[in-house]
Amino acid sequence: MTVLIQILQFVLALALLVLLHEFGHFFFSKLFGVRVEKFFLFFDLGIGKWTGKLFSHKPKNSDTEYGIGWLPLGGYCKIAGMIDESFDTEQMKQPEQPWEFRSKPAWQRLLIMIGGVLVNFLLALFIYSMIMFTWGEKYVALQDMSEGMYFNDEAIELGFQNGDILLSHDGIDFKEFGADMYRDISEAHEVTVLRDGKKVSISLPGDLNLLNMLKNEPRFVTPYIPAVIDSVLPATPASLAGLQKGDRIVAINDHEVTSYNGFLFEIGRLQDMLSAAVTPDDSMKVRTTTIVYTRAEVTDTASVVLTADLKLGFSPTNVLSLYEPTTVNYNFFESFPAGIKYGWNVLAGYVSDMKYVFTSDGAKSLGGFGTIGSLFPPMWDWYVFWKMTAFLSIILAFMNILPIPALDGGHVLFLLYEMITRRKPSEQFMIRAEYFGFGLIILLMVVANLNDVLRWIGVM
Repeated sequence: MTVLIQILQFVLALALLVLLHEFGHFFFSKLFGVRVEKFFLFFDLGIGKWTGKLFSHKPKNSDTEYGIGWLPLGGYCKIAGMIDESFDTEQMKQPEQPWEFRSKPAWQRLLIMIGGVLVNFLLALFIYSMIMFTWGEKYVALQDMSEGMYFNDEAIELGFQNGDILLSHDGIDFKEFGADMYRDISEAHEVTVLRDGKKVSISLPGDLNLLNMLKNEPRFVTPYIPAVIDSVLPATPASLAGLQKGDRIVAINDHEVTSYNGFLFEIGRLQDMLSAAVTPDDSMKVRTTTIVYTRAEVTDTASVVLTADLKLGFSPTNVLSLYEPTTVNYNFFESFPAGIKYGWNVLAGYVSDMKYVFTSDGAKSLGGFGTIGSLFPPMWDWYVFWKMTAFLSIILAFMNILPIPALDGGHVLFLLYEMITRRKPSEQFMIRAEYFGFGLIILLMVVANLNDVLRWIGVM
């Protein structure tokens, strides 16, 4: 059921973003008198005699057919007189008509092409603004995390110590724990922490690999979290062992555990042993563990068999329950500058992280529909839904403006070339470029979704 809720949220967000993206192209096309022949949510890829249309309607006296296709990989707005993903080369052989895209001035064609990206970007800023107005901002300031942080070996080698409270980077105060904090540390030359009541400066190289900081287990830095159980998932080793909310784990396999971070470290130790296991019996020996826990100041022991991926099956105490959060509320007019600033920071961070895509580790980190869908919560949460929708809208806007043929950015690139040189690229060149770009996009989608499959079966 939880997977279905995630799928539903993902499909709803995708449908909304695709419809509004294509509406951006549609709006400017109609504004400049260009005919739109088809306006579809999802692709209506035909198979044999089947047209691939789940729904189709063409209003009387309208040039546009509206519909829904069966393949949920996006959508499209088929504009007359334009070389696009429909590859309608026959239309391009006919005499140029005044209502066609190719007959319009370059500046009008440019606005038609950036219309989708413009709508997606403005939509993201609007959603973030409405989130600020409805829910405000609620977070735990890093300076208020009095128990400090837990660091991995790499961070400790650089000068951090467990228990350090992060204060600032290069003279700029940290705000909250999250991707921005990791990015700030990776680019910082100096980080100031509070250690035993004194401020300590730590010199850093300024070019730490952000991808490694996030993917290594344990991570470069995580908030200190006590090894106290907040909830036990049903039908899991924790549930079968009788563990309950409020229990504190104090040891695993005779190794003392003083925090949830330490618990994850011990699980990492078991993962190393599991990877070296040769036979099923060896694996079972690694998975069979002894958990020592306290309940109401009484210590007890449980023997459990962890799952194949070494999960016990519980959620720890949430950070928000440990500290007093900072809450900032906005009225309607204040929410817009706050939402715009937040959205711009999200875009800047996403663009900054794109450099990792062109590394081997970056390629492995690419995710397809499964990865994106898993970002939505297993229970319906409007706050998270709208925040994820805004984030996906920014991704959709940025990816579409990349100068790759078959994407909006590719068309924009050729239009800018035309406006500068006063010459149109040949139709033959445009068709070949469209085929190349479309093939590249399909390849990237295959790689991203193959990564999802490999992660699912445990190969990656």
